[in-house]
Formats: sequence, C-alpha cells, structure tokens
Amino acid sequence: MKTAYLSSAYLAPVEYYTKLATYDKIFVEQHDHYMKQTYRNRCTIAGPDDEIALSIPTVKPESLKCPMKDIRISDHGNWRHMHWNAIESAYNSTPFFEYYKDDFYPFYEKRYEFLVDFNEELCRLICRLIDIEPNMERTTEYKMNFTAEESDFREAIHPKKDFRQTDPEFIPQPYYQVFETRNGFRPNLSIIDLLFNMGPESLLVLQSPITFQS
Repeated sequence: MKTAYLSSAYLAPVEYYTKLATYDKIFVEQHDHYMKQTYRNRCTIAGPDDEIALSIPTVKPESLKCPMKDIRISDHGNWRHMHWNAIESAYNSTPFFEYYKDDFYPFYEKRYEFLVDFNEELCRLICRLIDIEPNMERTTEYKMNFTAEESDFREAIHPKKDFRQTDPEFIPQPYYQVFETRNGFRPNLSIIDLLFNMGPESLLVLQSPITFQS
C-alpha cells in the first residue's frame, strides 16, 4: 500500500492533490512544529499579471515549537474578505468559477478557531468537487522513520522549494489557464486554479501518469 505523509495546507498546490488522487493512504501531519511561509497557511493563485500569494494570519503561539494542531487563526486584517476578493478577481472569468463559487464562499464567512480544521474542511470539499475519495486521516504522533512503501512529502511540498528537486515524481500536466496567452502556463498553482479553469476534467489532470520512486 503506497502511503503519503503530507503537511496540513491551505488551498494546496496541484502537486499536493496528485498525492490525494494517486496514493492508497494519506496521513496529514498535525504534530509538526508550525512554520510560517509554508503551504500550511499560504496558497498561490494566478493574477492577470503575476502570481499572488494569500496568507492566513495566525495567533502568535506561546512557544516556537507549537504543534500545528494548536495553531489558531487570527482575525487580523479582515483577511477573509481580502482573500475572497482576490480569488474572485483572479478567477471570475474562468469557465467554472460561477459553478463552484457558492461552495467556497461560506469558508470566507464562517470563523474557524484552528487552522488545521479550516484546511481539512476545505480539502475535503475540494476532493468532493474533483470526485476523489482519498483514504485520509490525521497523524497521531510525529513520525521520523518510513518504510519503502511510505513517502514523506511534509517538507518537500513547499512554496520556497523547487518541486523538480524535492519531488521528481511530480510532473506538471499543462491545462487551460485563463491568463496563459499573456503569461504562459504557470505550473503548480493552488488547486483552485485547476478547478476553476478545468472543472470536472481536473481529475484527468491529477491522474496523469506519475513515476513513483522506487
């Protein structure tokens, strides 16, 4: 059984969802030490001129080694309104934004206390919309050693790291992007970029052949 370990992630990139679509078992880490400037509280979407990073503000933990499961979402800066406006502005001209927007909008009205809960509910919604049913659960402890059948992507899938170096099994499959004629194809953006542009065909992109490491 091929098993993948992933960090919790906010509107994770396409790379992350290829794991959810192709691995037999997924463990989402909740006992790692929280770090900023990662996909735990950040996603990247496509603007008309450049990529846009959206970050969820968090309540400063009492300890530098606070586990992810204890990280609380801050209400600072009216971020929900700002994120939704950015998403709507970036994707309102895509083929499927109107079709899916009512599924996503409630996440930017409801207040969640813990980041890991917010991320998980969003992730499960996206899986349902894409029509994948990953065998997914949270970790019960922080694991350090892995078998040949287990793959650790917790720090490999990272906005500051080149997936070509950290995850050679992931080969981005081109798909239609509304700003592609202006900017060229942008690989590995947030999963909502794929979903709003491709709709039900998103699954075909995620299931395109990947090479498991031996």
